[in-house]
Amino acid sequence: MKKKWIVLMLALAMVLGLTACGSGSKETELVVFAAASMQETMEEIAGMYKEVEPDVTITYNFDSSGTLKTQIQEGADCDIFISAAPKQMNQLDKNGGEENAEGLDFVLEGTRLDLLENKVVLAVPEGNPKGIESYDQLAELLKSGDVLLAMGNSDVPVGQYTQKIFAYYGLDEAALNDAGVLTYGTNVKEVTSQVAEAAVDCGIIYATDAFSDGLTVVAEATAEMCGQVIYPAAVLNITKNDEAAKAFLAYLQTDEAAAVFESVGFTPLY
Repeated sequence: MKKKWIVLMLALAMVLGLTACGSGSKETELVVFAAASMQETMEEIAGMYKEVEPDVTITYNFDSSGTLKTQIQEGADCDIFISAAPKQMNQLDKNGGEENAEGLDFVLEGTRLDLLENKVVLAVPEGNPKGIESYDQLAELLKSGDVLLAMGNSDVPVGQYTQKIFAYYGLDEAALNDAGVLTYGTNVKEVTSQVAEAAVDCGIIYATDAFSDGLTVVAEATAEMCGQVIYPAAVLNITKNDEAAKAFLAYLQTDEAAAVFESVGFTPLY
């Protein structure tokens, strides 16, 4: 009786094993490096995409575009890169012109596109204790030393846009830093947190991050002040899943994805 039970169990195990092998589909993992300002929207889109392609798992790495670019350059696994400014994409693109000073070649030919546009805004903590209402006013307060501003580091796109705003107003960042009126964040989320926690009087961040954190926006930078805030996206030529990566990038250009992006303040460019 014991022998029959063992044989029965082995047979059952074989049937179950064969069933699993026959019905299972190959799982594909896509690694997407995306600017920190995209975290909320991209996580929502990953859930939506799972319903469309249940055998594809999206794994994200969110950080400043400069950090992500360096990680890719140093050999990190990545299928798709979405940066918060053209500069970091150009640095990885053999067609990136003068900004690709190192001659890097990571962008898969024919996949790069301008995905989204964002806005650079001046955000304040709850109640706006300093009564800041405009970039013009901010410039004067910085000159007089009567404000504490949070901004991104120089290798972070939002920090680079802030530097352009300083140049527009003729402000010397080094002098302002020496005067103790600036604090820095390694990505836009850190800058946003400083504002949300009222650790500073104001911060220069993206409209989407202000929306996601429920912050008050008092001013929006014009293209004349800092240029357009363009988010390019591309499949990388180091991918081992080029067709799956292209399919997900195509999904990011659908009406369904556009609705998610638009809900927080992005403008789709496709």
